[in-house]
Order: sequence, then C-alpha cells, then structure tokens
Amino acid sequence: MRLMPVLRWLNRRAENILAIMMGVMFVAFITQIVFRYFLNFPTGWTSELSVIMWLWMVLWGAAFVIREDEEIRFDLLFWMVPPAARRVMLIVGGAWLIGLYVFSLPAVVDYVTFMKVQSTAYLKIRFDWLFSIYVFFAVAVICRYAYLVWRAIRGGETRDADPTEASSGL
Repeated sequence: MRLMPVLRWLNRRAENILAIMMGVMFVAFITQIVFRYFLNFPTGWTSELSVIMWLWMVLWGAAFVIREDEEIRFDLLFWMVPPAARRVMLIVGGAWLIGLYVFSLPAVVDYVTFMKVQSTAYLKIRFDWLFSIYVFFAVAVICRYAYLVWRAIRGGETRDADPTEASSGL
C-alpha cells in the first residue's frame, strides 16, 4: 500500500515533535531549579512552560504517536472472551466512544475558541492556542476508533494478548 510509507514518515515527525517538547520541558525544569536554588530568584515562566509542555506532550502523544497496542488499558475481561465476542465488544465500545467524542466536539470547539479572551500569567499564551491540542486529540480519537470499528466489522484480527510481546515502544 502506498499510503503506509507516508503514514510512517508522519508518525516519525510526530515523534520528533514530541521529543522536542520533552526537551523544552526538561530545559525549563532545569532552568527553574537553577534560578530557584542556585540564584535564589524563583521564576514563574519556567513552571508555566513545564505544565504547558506536559499537557501538549500527553495529548500530542496520545493522538499521533502511540500505537493501539501500546495504550494502557484495563482489558482483562476483553481477553477472557472468544474472538467473536471481542469483536462485538470492540464495535459496541468503539461506536460508543465515537458517539461521545462526536457529540462533545462542537462544545469543545466552542469552549476552546471562547478561551481566546484569557492568556497565561507569565508567557501570555492565549488559552485558545494552549487548549487547541485537545481538539486535535478528540479528532484523532474519533478517527482511530472509526478505523478500529471498521476493521472489527470487516472481521479484523483480535489476536490473543501475549505478555512476552510487551515493549517500550521501540
């Protein structure tokens, strides 16, 4: 399939952006320590930047970086039932999540756009820009679960969990 190399390339770029965010958060954290404990001059912008980077890292990573098999879930019951029941559970649960996110998306967009009236205390970043990552996350969840439900309806695999295949994502 010709689309797979493009998707892999996009996934790598999303990983690169996530790594940059982690680097920014690390530098802000170290700067905060140096200013507070060595220079006795506490700064607020470093703490604010760390929190912003953490928020964006979590939602960016969940939306664009981690794969389905890398997500942490409480799926004990899911793996105890036969494959046909797993497919039904995936279709019902996925359809429910899609419906929930689609139903909430207009209100989320309204709230995020409304937040342009406020900005952060130190860096003066408008809240609509800051919280816009949630809109991308919600759309990514809708797309991901639409694909999973579509694959389950078509009879896609729901292979048994193998704890020996657990990885760190590398």
